[in-house]
Amino acid sequence: MAADREIKRRIRSVKNIAKVTRAMEAVSASKMRRAQAQVEATRPYATKAWEVLTFLARLRQSRSDLQPLLEVRPVKSVCVLLITADRGLAGGLNNNVIMQAWRAIRAWQDEGKQVTVVTVGKKGRDWMLRYGPPLKAAFVGIGDRPTSAFLRKGLEERATASQSVGPIAKVVVEEFTSGHCDAVYVAYTDFVNVMNQRPQVRQLLPIVPGEPTAPMAADYIFEPDAQTVLGQVLYNFTELQILQALYESIASEHAARMVAMRNATDAANELIGELTLSYNKARQEKITKELLDIAAGANALAQAGLAR
Repeated sequence: MAADREIKRRIRSVKNIAKVTRAMEAVSASKMRRAQAQVEATRPYATKAWEVLTFLARLRQSRSDLQPLLEVRPVKSVCVLLITADRGLAGGLNNNVIMQAWRAIRAWQDEGKQVTVVTVGKKGRDWMLRYGPPLKAAFVGIGDRPTSAFLRKGLEERATASQSVGPIAKVVVEEFTSGHCDAVYVAYTDFVNVMNQRPQVRQLLPIVPGEPTAPMAADYIFEPDAQTVLGQVLYNFTELQILQALYESIASEHAARMVAMRNATDAANELIGELTLSYNKARQEKITKELLDIAAGANALAQAGLAR
């Protein structure tokens, strides 16, 4: 009897868990669709902006050697911008990007380079505080719709300060321009599709001029001049690359959480089936024992009556 009640209690508990995971899957699916639309809408612009930026860096008129974000120095120290989620329950998403960044950090440290970290998200911050190199800054609570002052020009202000990518870009750029680090890398999760999210580490600063595959134009006319134009777009496009990395990570987080919750729901339903089978077996065994007891009692009474 106690076994029956225990199995029934477990079935009820697992059913409640399945309801929660199913609801979380639905919420993540809704957020993932918005995040996917967001990242797919901004990705072509960010890609083209980076191509234009690397192309401008090749222009002789730009005098890129005078631009601090294009200055190439011997790399003695590295700053890593690590982008993770604030919450868990997303499968191996956070662990994968942290391990990808950690392997790169260990490689730089083995080469004798100093490494500092700027984190976005609680998971990366907590891990780096325990095991990683010193933290320069940590940002949490960015939200699902971060924005940039560069993209908000002329639009209604809708984002709070905590949702702006500006402070993140400012810290990273100041680290590089002040000489505290000689290179900046960003570690984030690239959104490929719903089932595939790829962690990667890529260089952000200094901005490397593009390979001379495309022919250079004979001449450009800059207003007011090439230095001013390049200096204005360098920071804005660097901020845009950080914003796009955030968009990719957000879409990856919701996709990974949706898949994880779906797997959890399937596992819960499978466990419910196994527990229901065990409950039915225990119940059948109990009924069989009761029937045997009744039959044995009836047989005993019958024999007692014959004995009289």
